[in-house]
This record gives sequence, structure tokens and C-alpha cells, in this order.
Amino acid sequence: MNFKVVNDAIAINLENANILSRLWLGHGQRIAQEQIKLFQARADKAAELFKPAQNLNPWTAWSSYATDAMQRSILVLDTLRQRGNAFNAHSDGNIPPVLDFDYELVIDGRSLPRPVNYSLVVITPPAGVTIDPKRRPFMIVDPRAGHGAGIGGFKPESQVGDAFADGHAVYFVIFRQWPEPGQTLADVREAEAAFLDEIHRRHPDVEKPVVIGNCQGGWGCMLLAAAHPDKVGPIAINGAPMAYWGGTAGKNPMRYTGGRVGGVWPAMLMADLGNGVFDGSLLVQNFEELNPANSYWKKLYNLYAKVDTEAERFLEFERWWGGFFMMNEEEIRWIVENLFVGNRLAFGQAYFGDERIDLKSIRSPIIVFASHGDNITPPQQALNWIADTFHNVNEIKARGQRIVYLLHDSIGHLGIFVSAKVAGREHEAITDTMRAIEALPPGLYEMELEQGKDRLHIKFAPRSVDDILKLDDGRKDEEMFAAVARVSETGATVYENLVRPFVRAMVNEDTAKQFFRTRPLRLERSLLSDRNALLAPVGALAEQVRAHRQPVEANNPFLAAEHLMSDLIEQNLDLYRDIRDAFHELSFHALYGSAPMQWVGRQEMAGREQTSDENLLMLPDVRNALANIETGGEAEGTVRMLELLSEARGYVRRSRLERELQLFATEQPFATMGEDRRAKLIYEQSLIVRFATERAKASLPKLLDTPAERHRALDLVMRVAGPVETMHPQALALYREFEAMLGRRPTNAGDAEQAA
Repeated sequence: MNFKVVNDAIAINLENANILSRLWLGHGQRIAQEQIKLFQARADKAAELFKPAQNLNPWTAWSSYATDAMQRSILVLDTLRQRGNAFNAHSDGNIPPVLDFDYELVIDGRSLPRPVNYSLVVITPPAGVTIDPKRRPFMIVDPRAGHGAGIGGFKPESQVGDAFADGHAVYFVIFRQWPEPGQTLADVREAEAAFLDEIHRRHPDVEKPVVIGNCQGGWGCMLLAAAHPDKVGPIAINGAPMAYWGGTAGKNPMRYTGGRVGGVWPAMLMADLGNGVFDGSLLVQNFEELNPANSYWKKLYNLYAKVDTEAERFLEFERWWGGFFMMNEEEIRWIVENLFVGNRLAFGQAYFGDERIDLKSIRSPIIVFASHGDNITPPQQALNWIADTFHNVNEIKARGQRIVYLLHDSIGHLGIFVSAKVAGREHEAITDTMRAIEALPPGLYEMELEQGKDRLHIKFAPRSVDDILKLDDGRKDEEMFAAVARVSETGATVYENLVRPFVRAMVNEDTAKQFFRTRPLRLERSLLSDRNALLAPVGALAEQVRAHRQPVEANNPFLAAEHLMSDLIEQNLDLYRDIRDAFHELSFHALYGSAPMQWVGRQEMAGREQTSDENLLMLPDVRNALANIETGGEAEGTVRMLELLSEARGYVRRSRLERELQLFATEQPFATMGEDRRAKLIYEQSLIVRFATERAKASLPKLLDTPAERHRALDLVMRVAGPVETMHPQALALYREFEAMLGRRPTNAGDAEQAA
């Protein structure tokens, strides 16, 4: 008997038992404390609600409330009937995007060599909007995760609206409900590359397009940028899940789903029952089950409580939420195996055929927007890919990458895309940053926002990979998710060989249609429509109610009781959710935290570990840059001093980047440089500053070898870094060192103003 193996197994199981005990106590205490707090709040609210009703006649109050309640019930039923009719009207597959803007078709993906259901449209600027022909166009990609396209332009105050407000032309990637036969995600990626080619053809004199990806559109944009780094400008990915194993204990229950159901085989089964097509309503159902209180009560009660004003907004949102889009079996399987369960993309182990997808190949600056209030894509899932892809921040710099992340404290997943508050602040900041991000030195930064009196102040604070990992509570639990990935592979093999032949033998086009029709979210809509004869009188009744509407007084005690009852129902559904999620987490840890599963997980993780601390000095780009440390002239010397000042300051403000960008656009020798040449210049000088700081300073006199070049370079640097009185003390001290080194007397405030 191998006693070491036995001892290891005992130790692992004891450790897992301790973890389970802590989780059990933590969940119990949290749920109990939350319920006590909520019951106290409900009691206080009840006392406040019933105070204004003390002097009312109870029979009069009841009559008024009963009339209003009956009328609201009819109006709600009519609203749901309208929702069902709209759903049925689009059952032919022709579901338009929910864009709040006019648009024109540019490319229909069905016409491409590898046909796809994606298309490129150009958004028509609204009245009063002027497009600046010198600014990059935007291409926005929405998620194809069960819903349709258009959420990025769902309101005037949206990503589209922000881009227009800044003078950018806007293109939007939309998609039809049904995929083309045989369509793959690789085909979709190549279609989006063709879209970028067309945008460049239409805007030949501007820089590469900004690409914005929402949710799953975010990782789609990363696939595009990794394969076609020469076509993509800055990338913004909003609420985009890139590292699916990330999360904290007691939160983020969605990441346990793959382990609970056994991996990818249920998705394969659903696609087989759909005759090779996966129904997107199943994904939407997963989202709804995350928050049953909202899905099954709060959303409908909010409609009931405010039906006179809420019906139109409800129907508009349901037009997007209830437009269910399909995927081919190959598409959903790739997503589950490489992302949801396998988490292969971040580790560089995802493939399209023989092509390995390497996120290190991306050359575009990347902005990541995530929120602590997002229970679908928490910050760990949005950011941990950085730690998986790059060994440390030095590697990010060595590869010339700029990654900026922005964290919101509370906004939910959908709010990242559609909230007017977010659109007016975070998305505005992202849009503004796109203009100046090429002047940012390579590295990892957190974008910090501070509202000033006259404008939003933006600061880029340097961060390390360790700062990203501090958002998580450790990554030991990822061994369990690695075990899930291995179990998923086994389950897929068993299903393919033993079950799939029988399922496919029983499925045809007719059975697939019936399968789609009977999905819960589809039935919920189709049954509450004019197809249901029982609802025939509802439309006429609703018209009569609107003509004779008698809303109840706000201080009615029965209305107060209704609100209180709604709060209690919501509280109990939240309690059910918390207990359910706690059970899911505990059962996941009990199964996949056991000794056999941890051994499986460790074997899986062993193949994913970075093989060594790569000697960054041996990278070709680093070697070439250091070999040219004494080569160059005024451009190299100016940029090198700016990079050294950035290092000394410790952070970068947007205003400084804007001044640097203005310098690049107006001053020689930068103004005649192309975008790629400027980017290469900044990249090379940042490598020199990072890996040979002292030599970088000492060799400045060799780059700037004439008095005229030295004075001009110092003046240009001061125009960006100054004025003197506002400079960071360490940056000012370094600038004085430059002046002494280059033989110029120290600059004072008056000199700076004259130079400017």
C-alpha cells in the first residue's frame, strides 16, 4: 500500500472538510443577518406606510383600491398579450435589432465566401450630430448569447450616443436569428475582419477603427484582434467574461453550473434535440434563474404597480430580452469547451482547427470595463485572463501591450450596456480615452474617475498582475474547475459514442420545431397572446379601462399593504436563491474538492502552468530596442524623456495624454509619422526605459547631439509635462536632471509659459 497516497488523500479531504465547514457557517451567518436586517426594514416601512391612512374610511379605501387593482390587472394582462403578439410576429426568424437609431446595411454576411448570419450596418447620425472625418470610426459588437443585437444602441444615451457625441462614425455588427448551415465561430471572426476591411475602405485617411465588444461580444473581439492585429484599433470589452473559473467564495454561483450538470454534454444534447441547432432561450433561462425574485416577481410587479407609465418601457425591453437567437451545435460546443467549462482561451490553449488562439498576439490597446455588482461577469472573470496570459507586468510592457481596466462599484450586468448613468460617465470616459490611448506607455493601468467642477478627471494608475489577483480570494479553487473540465471531456466522449446516435435517430425537423416551441420562455410568451382564445376580450377590456381609469390614491392603506406584500415575496424568493446558491456551492466543493477530483484537477492544471519565468531580455523586440539605445534623434529623445517622466510620476492623467497626442499631431518630426510608426517609437522607447533605465538617461546626449535639438526636445517635453508649478515633485526633479545633462539652465514658470 502506498501510504503517501493515502496520507495525501486524508489531508486533502480534511482540508476540504474545513473549507466546507467555513462555507457552511459563512452562508448561514450571512443569510441570517440579511434576513434579520430585511425584516426590521420591512417593519419600519410598514409603520411609515400606514401612518397617512389612519384617518381614511376603510370601506371607501377598499372600494378605491379594488377598482384600481382590477384595472391594473387587466392592463397588465393586455401588456403581456401585446408582448406575446410581438413574439409571435417574429416567429419567422426576422427579428430586427433593437437599435434606437436609423441604420443602413453595409455588408450582409450571407454574401461572404464563408456565409454567416452576421451583418455590418452603419448608424445614421441623428439630427444635430456632426461626424469628424479625422476621428476613428467605431465598430460595436453585441453579444450573441440568446438575445438579439442592438443593446449597445438601445437608448440615445448609449455607446452609440457617446461615440456620436465625440464625433465618431459608428458601425454596428448585427445578426439574424438563425445561423447559416455549417457556420462556425471562426467564420464569424473572419466575417468581422471583412467588416473592418470595409470600414477602412470607407475611412482610408484615419486610424484603425475602435472595436467595442459587449459581454460575449467582448471575447469575440479578442479573438478577432488576436488573429488580425493589423486591422484592429483600440478595443473596449464591457462585462466580457474571459476567465470563467474566477470568482469569490459565497458569490458568483453561475461559475458552478458546468460542474453541476457535468460539463458540455447537456449542451450537446440540447443541440441534438434541436436537430443540430441550440436554442438561445436556454441561455436566457439560465440568466433569469440567477435572480428568481426579479425574473418571476419583481419585474412583473413593477409593471403591475406602474402599468400606466411602465408598459411601453416593459414592451421595449422585452422586445430584446424575448428575442431568442440560435447557435449551431459546433458554435455552442466550442464556447462551452473552450470558455465556460474549459477556460482554455486565457491559457492559450483554444484552437480553431490547427490554429492556436494566442491573446499575446494582440497589439491593440485594451480597455476592460467590469463591475462589482455584476453577478454574470464579476471582475475576476473579466480580469483574471491578464494573470493567465502574462507572467507579470514586465511581460505586458515587453510585448508593447496597453491594458486599462475600469471598475464600477455596483452596476449590474445589463446596466453596463444600457444604464444612462453609466453611459454618461464610464462610457464617456472610455470614448474620450480612445483618442489618447496611443500615447499611453505600455503597461497595466486602472482608470480612476474623479468628478471635477467643470469636467470628469481621468487618471491612469499603474497596476501589477498581483493587483488583479487581489480582487480574487485566491485561486486554489481553480483546481476544482480544472477537474470539471476533465470530467466534461469524458462526459462528451461517452455521450457522443453511447447516447448521441440514439438521440439523432429520433430527431428530425418537425420534432426540433416542437422542441423549440415548448421551451418555458417561449410558452410563457406564446400562450399569453391572441393565439389563446381565452384572451380574445382582453384588448377591448383594456381600452375601456384606459378610457375610465381610476387610479388609487397614493396614501391608500391597501396599496401600502400591497407594496409590503410584494417586498415580502421578493425577500422570500431572495432567501430561496441564497439557500439554493449555498447548496450549489457546497455540493460543488464536496464533489470536486475530494481527493480523487483534486488529483484530476492538478494534472489538468499542470499542463496550463507557465513553463518558466520567461527571460524577457531575450525577446526579439527587447533585444532590438536595447541594441538601439544610442540610436536615434530628436523624436527618440523626446519620447524617451516623456517615458522616463511617466515612470517617475507613477501615474498618468488624461490631460497629459491629450497634450502628448496634440504634440504628435502638430509638431515635427511626429506629425508626418503614421500611426504604426508612432506606436513603434513609443513601444521601443518604453522598452528601453523599462529594462535599462540608467542607460536610457545616460544616452540622451548621444540622441540629442546639437544644442538646437536639445532645446527643442526639452521644450516639447515641458509642453506635455508642465507647467512647472503643477508638475509632480519627482517628475520635476528628473526634468531638472535632463536640463543639466543636456546643458540648459533650469526652467522656471515664466520660461515654461514662454516656451508654450
